[in-house]
Amino acid sequence: MAPVFGRRLRRGAVTSAVAAAAVAALAASQAPGVTDVPRDGSTAGAADTPPGDSATGDSPYYTDLPRLKSPNPLPPNGGDKEAEAGVPATVLDAYKKAGATLADTKPGCNVPWQLLAAIGKVESGHAWGGRVDANGTTLKSITGPPLNGDGFAKITDTDRGVLDGDTTHDRAVGPMQFIPSTWATSGQDGNNDGKKDPNNVYDAALAAGHYLCANDRDLADEDDLHKAILSYNRSTEYLNTVLSWLEYYRKGTHVVPDGKGVLPDDRSDDRTRNPILRPVGPGGDGNRDMTGTYEPPRTNDKPGNGGNPGNGGHPGNGGNPGNGGNPGNGGDKPAPTPTEQVARLQDAGTGTLAATAGDAFAGRVQVRTASKSGSGVAKVKVKFRVVGDTDTRFEGGARSVIVTTNAAGRATAPVLKAGEKTGQFTVRATVVGRKLTGLDYAAKVTARQADALVRTSAEPLVCEAGKEFAGQVELKATYKGRAAAGVATTATLVTSATDASANDKGPYFKDANGKPLRVLRGLTTDANGLLKLPKLYADDAAGTYLLRVVTAGGATVTVELKVTAPTTPTDPPTSTTPPATTPGAPTTAATPTA
Repeated sequence: MAPVFGRRLRRGAVTSAVAAAAVAALAASQAPGVTDVPRDGSTAGAADTPPGDSATGDSPYYTDLPRLKSPNPLPPNGGDKEAEAGVPATVLDAYKKAGATLADTKPGCNVPWQLLAAIGKVESGHAWGGRVDANGTTLKSITGPPLNGDGFAKITDTDRGVLDGDTTHDRAVGPMQFIPSTWATSGQDGNNDGKKDPNNVYDAALAAGHYLCANDRDLADEDDLHKAILSYNRSTEYLNTVLSWLEYYRKGTHVVPDGKGVLPDDRSDDRTRNPILRPVGPGGDGNRDMTGTYEPPRTNDKPGNGGNPGNGGHPGNGGNPGNGGNPGNGGDKPAPTPTEQVARLQDAGTGTLAATAGDAFAGRVQVRTASKSGSGVAKVKVKFRVVGDTDTRFEGGARSVIVTTNAAGRATAPVLKAGEKTGQFTVRATVVGRKLTGLDYAAKVTARQADALVRTSAEPLVCEAGKEFAGQVELKATYKGRAAAGVATTATLVTSATDASANDKGPYFKDANGKPLRVLRGLTTDANGLLKLPKLYADDAAGTYLLRVVTAGGATVTVELKVTAPTTPTDPPTSTTPPATTPGAPTTAATPTA
């Protein structure tokens, strides 16, 4: 089933690369919550579509397509540039700034600014040809049709008409066509003016990038890229159209003055020749109020074709009908790109990938792109991605990175920094833009370790039975002579030097309820490798006891604890001295007993 793209598709052929992408897209679109939309782009239904089900509420969009391979290559000295590649200055600046911001704030998402440009082209024709002010705000509000279920999703009003001017149904708003409910959760302040305005191209472009990055997507991954685009508008035709512009803009763009961009022509619902989106406001330049539509000029308003009919506004084919925009002789076959020359991906000496939690991995993934002849291929993008349940990341916090091969065809991944989660995961290397078998490398993070453990004090630990020890046990863990922070530790009051089981008498710790506790687990050394144990108490059993503390890595220390018998109370002394008498008092003589 071939998707219908509108008049522009009927005028020109789509490259085989896009056809292949379309097939892949159909498979990728089967993600939960993603449905293939009928070829007219509609999502009609009696019930409301859940707000936020897509960024645009599946509003209609422009289906104009670029010529992915120009029949006449651009002159080496610059010359006249293809009009469709021009992006209005302020709008282009907004796309690039959003891409740069996202590279810092969401490095693992890998959002190319060209993707924002592709969506901006399809959604609003780059803010209606760049009709924005110096701050990037559209001169007129760009508003889609009411989402009333008549050929579109049905979404009743969610913002009381504040953003879209409609108090009955929601409408998509602004150059990136956000519905109000989605803007409420995804809106951004891209120009740092303290406001989040869907009609401002800086705010809207940054918001689009954040929306595309949802669910921890990595847009350098083809499947994630397709899912992201489909989340914006749930139509495989929409996906294919955006992919076409993405490929086109990756091959080059140039700046045109604001307001002079090529205006869109065809739209997905194709009901009339009017555009779907209209600058709304009181008259002045042919605009009507909210109930009217804005009809743009069809030829003279498009730079680059001199207003001549027959070539769709594209230079280079002379306006001759019947050739679909392709040269009559088929043109010279272009040389394969470096990516197209890659036949396989090879390991290039990757060592063991292992590290202790919190440390940098000593080994780095190294691969080589090879042609059919076995020679290395330079200038090829290789993607390295951390796969699995781990918090290990590349330098800078990125889960995935793209590295371009050097002259020998080699690409080396950045240093990996182990997180706190222990266990195994995978580092996957793939060639960007090619369906080649990738390489998987096993990596492992082990728990933080200590190879030595000592008491910080030599003070004997003595306590009288039934009382508490005066001091607390403090220890220091080290690894290769350096303080070992975050090392898991267990403390046990053992039965004897040869029996490591917990004792059932003698000193003890207390649990949260004050009950005796003779094993402490889950202890961790601090940033300086220190560990201070809780207070110790003695029961009524006197004797010498042992406290054994063991760390991850096997460092062990045994501490001696002495419990003395309780002190016995002393009876008062007995006197043999006769009691004193008072002078003059009668003396009573003892009467002898018979």
